[in-house]
Amino acid sequence: MDEPIIAFHDFGFQYNAQAEPTLHHIDLEIRKGEKVLIVGPSGCGKSTLAHCMNGLIPFSYRGESTGSVTVRGKETKALNLFEISRTVGTVLQDSDGQFIGLTVAEDIAFALENNCVRDPELHARVDKAAQAVGIESHLRHAPGELSGGQKQRVALAGVMVDDVDLLLFDEPLANLDPATGKSAMELIDEIHTRTGAAIVIIEHRLEDVLHRDVDRIVLMCAGRILADLPPDALLSSDLLRDNGIREPLYLTALRYAGVTVTPEMLPHSIRTVRLTEKEKGMVQSWFHSMPPHAVEETRPLLLDAQHVTFSYANGHRALEDVSVYVRKGELIAIVGTNGAGKSTFSKVVCGFEKEQEGRIEFTGCDWGTLSLKERADHVGYVMQNPNQMLSKPMIFDEVALGLRTRGVAEEEIKTRVEDTLRVCGLWPFRKWPVSALSYGQKKRVTIASILVLEPEMIILDEPTAGQDYRHYTEIMEFLRKLNRDGITVVMITHDMHLMLEYAERSVVFSDGHVIANDTSAGVLTDPDVIARANLKETSLYDLALACGIAEPREFVQRFIDHEREVARA
Repeated sequence: MDEPIIAFHDFGFQYNAQAEPTLHHIDLEIRKGEKVLIVGPSGCGKSTLAHCMNGLIPFSYRGESTGSVTVRGKETKALNLFEISRTVGTVLQDSDGQFIGLTVAEDIAFALENNCVRDPELHARVDKAAQAVGIESHLRHAPGELSGGQKQRVALAGVMVDDVDLLLFDEPLANLDPATGKSAMELIDEIHTRTGAAIVIIEHRLEDVLHRDVDRIVLMCAGRILADLPPDALLSSDLLRDNGIREPLYLTALRYAGVTVTPEMLPHSIRTVRLTEKEKGMVQSWFHSMPPHAVEETRPLLLDAQHVTFSYANGHRALEDVSVYVRKGELIAIVGTNGAGKSTFSKVVCGFEKEQEGRIEFTGCDWGTLSLKERADHVGYVMQNPNQMLSKPMIFDEVALGLRTRGVAEEEIKTRVEDTLRVCGLWPFRKWPVSALSYGQKKRVTIASILVLEPEMIILDEPTAGQDYRHYTEIMEFLRKLNRDGITVVMITHDMHLMLEYAERSVVFSDGHVIANDTSAGVLTDPDVIARANLKETSLYDLALACGIAEPREFVQRFIDHEREVARA
């Protein structure tokens, strides 16, 4: 058998700044040609394990280690970061943080230039790597001009150009729209087949990763490896659900129907799952036992945008004749491909940008007559990355900032901030520094800083990006509670699970146009809308068809309604 590329033997690691170890007794081997998925709740040690693979530990992040970790049979502490990078290439979650060159070609060539590779070999290897990832027609483009999926291809080419033995992907799907994420997994699979390199993927979106086969899934929790199993074996067990990992939706539906999931069913993909006629009948019976979806009564309009058009200074027309309405008390999703106009529309609503044509009304009043500050009194905007919104060192001061800039009396500020901290579950941390919080807690602080201003509507850009299932659920249940308390919630998201589970209605953008306005189940069972907006069909639709259910859209809707009832129980 080949020598492992990476081998951990009874390995443990404790950062210098922490009182307890992050990793405990890790035994793991990655061999040539393997494709391994690493999953686990936030804080379980996945990123630390990755840093041990690519050499950031021990060379960038300092701490004490026990046991051993080897790269090609050599202890990592006996190598240097450059030597490890010749074997292990890393593609970061944030591709922008990985770019060095001013053009795509320069960025791909960076590692070769460091190795003093000369022309014409350098150009030949850059061309070969660019062709392997399908980015050869963009070599003269600046990285900033590319889409999210194209940026990821450039980052992949930049590590492939060095002929590494192992490619490490840190949450490759986090910032990609569903169809681009699907293409990314197909590209990784193609590279794996073509090069024979080992692939390690760290990702929360389990079902999306399993669009293409993996050899093993490593489940981590609290710094330990709980399981290292073939996908069919792990998906048939309760380990994922017991440790806060969201299983594929079609498996949840099968369990609701009373079907026992076994490895022999090949449950790792909706494409492979085998069901007997009896099991298909069980799914049909469950579907017919669920009550039809109840249509809610019409609520009054809150926001009404009519025929809005907007172009940036460079001439790019981001919005073209866009009409969107939001009713009071709704919780809706805005979805579509990267660059479709979702965030631009939100910026226009909030007043960060000014529409060139069209009209926006809020509670029947002309929105165009209000200043940015006046709009912010009614509509709050929460950015995707909480670190881009946080400006004060202490939590209380961060949440109080908006009130203080409005000249509110300190006594009233104290009352409103404390009430908001309680609502947001941040009361125990009211005297903490922001820097001591987790990413999910920081997200809550940014929501609290908007909520304290008592807006009628909150717009959130990717509220659950990069969150594990437990933190994702905490954030969304918190938002659902706010919604039940009367706050209208609009979410911009690439997460089809979130859209299905929580959004009553979805507005779909494509190339600056609104192409659909329907229930989430309706959107994700419409092949034309899915194709035009770079969405991804839900596996529930495929399960319904496989079980002979003539109304797949209604099957998806009844599953969603049942999920919501289960969540409330």
